[in-house]
Amino acid sequence: MTFQRKEYQETALGILKDYLESARVNGAADGFARITRDLGLSRTYKPLPPLPETPYLCLRIPTGGGKTYMAARSASIASNVYLEDEYPVILWLVPTNVIRQQTLETLQKPNHPNREALMDAFKGQVKVLDISEFTQIRPQDLRDRTCVVVGTFASLRVKDTDGRKVYAHNEHLEPHFVNLPTGIEGLDPIEEGAEKGKPKYSFRNLLTIHSPLVIIDESQNAATKLMHEVFERIQPACVFEFTATPTANSNILYNVSASQLKHEQMIKLPIVLTEHQTWGEAIQDAILTRNKLAEIAAKEPDFVRPIVLIQAEEKGREVTVDVVEKFLMETCRIPREHIAIATGTQRELDGVNLFDPNNKIEAVITIEALKEGWDCSFAYVFCSVATVHSKKDVEQLLGRVLRMPYARERVHTELNRAYAHVSSTSWTKAAEQMEDCLVDMGFDKLEAEQYTQVQLPVNIEPVAFKPQEPVVFILTEEPDLSKFDLVERSQLKIETGNDNRLLLRVSGNVTPELEKKIIASVQEEDRPKVTQTIAQYHQLPKRALSPAERGEPFVVPQLTLLQDGEPELAEYVLDDHLWNILDYPAELTEGDFKIEEKASTYEFDIKGEKLTYRFLGKQLPLDFSDTESGLTDLQLTRWLEPRLRQPNIRPENLLEFTRKTLKQLLEKRNIPLVTLVRARFQLLKAMAAKIKEYQVKDSKSNYQALLYGDNTTAETTYDYSFKFDPNSYPASDFYHGRYQFNNHYYGSVIGAFDTEEELECAKAIDQCNEVKYWVRNLVHDTWAFRLPLSNGKFFYPDFVALLNGGRVMVVEYKGEHLIEASQEKKNIGEKWEDKSNKMALFLMAVKRDEKGRDVYKQIEDKIK
Repeated sequence: MTFQRKEYQETALGILKDYLESARVNGAADGFARITRDLGLSRTYKPLPPLPETPYLCLRIPTGGGKTYMAARSASIASNVYLEDEYPVILWLVPTNVIRQQTLETLQKPNHPNREALMDAFKGQVKVLDISEFTQIRPQDLRDRTCVVVGTFASLRVKDTDGRKVYAHNEHLEPHFVNLPTGIEGLDPIEEGAEKGKPKYSFRNLLTIHSPLVIIDESQNAATKLMHEVFERIQPACVFEFTATPTANSNILYNVSASQLKHEQMIKLPIVLTEHQTWGEAIQDAILTRNKLAEIAAKEPDFVRPIVLIQAEEKGREVTVDVVEKFLMETCRIPREHIAIATGTQRELDGVNLFDPNNKIEAVITIEALKEGWDCSFAYVFCSVATVHSKKDVEQLLGRVLRMPYARERVHTELNRAYAHVSSTSWTKAAEQMEDCLVDMGFDKLEAEQYTQVQLPVNIEPVAFKPQEPVVFILTEEPDLSKFDLVERSQLKIETGNDNRLLLRVSGNVTPELEKKIIASVQEEDRPKVTQTIAQYHQLPKRALSPAERGEPFVVPQLTLLQDGEPELAEYVLDDHLWNILDYPAELTEGDFKIEEKASTYEFDIKGEKLTYRFLGKQLPLDFSDTESGLTDLQLTRWLEPRLRQPNIRPENLLEFTRKTLKQLLEKRNIPLVTLVRARFQLLKAMAAKIKEYQVKDSKSNYQALLYGDNTTAETTYDYSFKFDPNSYPASDFYHGRYQFNNHYYGSVIGAFDTEEELECAKAIDQCNEVKYWVRNLVHDTWAFRLPLSNGKFFYPDFVALLNGGRVMVVEYKGEHLIEASQEKKNIGEKWEDKSNKMALFLMAVKRDEKGRDVYKQIEDKIK
């Protein structure tokens, strides 16, 4: 199956690119402040103590979000945008040896997405090694390939460096130190002999010379003082963290939420949690759940064999591996060949392909966490019978059952959820403990609450809430549960009361269908009492379902333009516009690109932004190895043109524009070719900026003509509408304030607000009597209402509201005087309203307008 990039991955990596571009000009701290401010966040940059100018940042990715793939993609971004190095050195650090082996395997295995990400970025010129293999790196590898060295924190983080090979003098590395340029500081010297005082031929010194990009997979071990000393030794150019659980000093640039992973079909949610009185009941129901899932999975187009993971107790306790194994075989009637034991002494999963349709494993018994790196998305059911359990082990096992098979939503709803069965003897506060584990796995607290359920509300799956108080029936005999489906079964719990009476406890909403099944399942003599109890239950006040839970539609008309006589979304028509770059001058003036060469240093001025590039004698890549011998500009043209390509510029026109621009620089501005080659990354930035300038100019002209010209065909229509999905709200951050909103479409699940004033605007909308319900709109390519802007980007209004009369109102809040960008948003919003035939309203709200009206009054008057 073709690997599909996910939108949250593209968003996070796009923000990383924006940050590095800013950091390259403004510095690490100021760049961080600028980008987070633009994202509506208020975060203080915390520099690495020994390296304050080195970009040190974190992308927070929950378990199951593809951290390694995103880390591999980040390498090319750093290479082109910040390092400005064709083939950088990458030091990839992980917490344990098992993860090191797993990472090596995915980065070396042909056709694996992680490997392909590196190969695509560096045109196949990639060498991946274990840190123990550093002597295999040759000088030509560092010149013509990206070298990725994978190691653990422990391999570098030591107080006494004498015992570590990476710090030792090694004759195999001598070729790297021949003709070493002067000016490199901080290298460990040889301490005795004829070569005393000269740099050691050590891997540590080699890293320092090449200023590597450091990628950290999970960061708990990276924040120590010893690790900071390591960074001081190797002098990294950048440090990137990819983790679910950042430390206090992590610079979180972007936070991916579990809701985004759910929306992108990466993980199974919610977790249907069932609590049992005894460990035997927990195991039996876990197996029953697995068996019913297997029946459903047989109807799926893709092969799926659901597996249950059972966490047993250590030897010397009651429910050991042997006890669980015997219970599965004798009570649950599971053949031994369908069971695998995965402990420190029994490793029955080693070398086993659980995805093989011929494999028969249905249940896996473990004690602690399964070995790190073990991954099988067929794991659906988590069962814990351990009286004492490590939080870390539980988190890891939960992570196993959350991954979605094939990273694609299943046809049957039951297979899009995960299941957990626990014993009340060990999980005294099951739901609360489960929520705590999910928070530690990278979930927002609100997400942990909404995705931990003993049942699902009616008509909704991804967005759900805490169940209502359970209804309890007193019975004379156990009910027949065979007619209940998986979700219904998870709502039921049979207990023995303090007076030894048999109780049936039902959590969540008792729907008419469930009510009939409950009555039919009990003995004849119990039915009158059960019917009476249900009637009393229905008379109790219930928590009101949100509009999304009720399945109410929320549809917004969209702006269209005619294309070939047929209406089409305006953003598509605008995006299809082809323009001819050869209509514009192929030149870079001194204002666009100025270069000043000094001793081993180039200083650049690109559109007023000053950059410095220090040349320390690194050989040119093979593509340019003969440049200094007098070759033409053809090689540089071939290097630049693919990196400047855009879908709405014809390649042949771009190639000619690139050739003419180089000719202008060489012949009219008399810049030597070798200088342009060495400065190719800065030249690339200057040319990209010039092309962007031309493109924006052309786009604005086209945008103005199509939307605001005398012959505009713009129309706002429900024929092309955006529908808010009642089953998904993929916010990256959530509102946790005290104010309780009453009319939000998704209930209490609300995306975070950028400012306090924006929050006050939301309150005004929520309190307006004419608003039926509203939504905090998100900045999201596939899940958001948006309008096109002249620069090819989009305007995502802050709020969208459905009014009682059926009209839709869009509100954008601006707390200060309009700037040009806000004016354009106001113009397109008003165009959307103007062409809607009075179906839609647009308001650019401010704290207090020129008439002295507050936000509430502005909204009220707009609706009149």
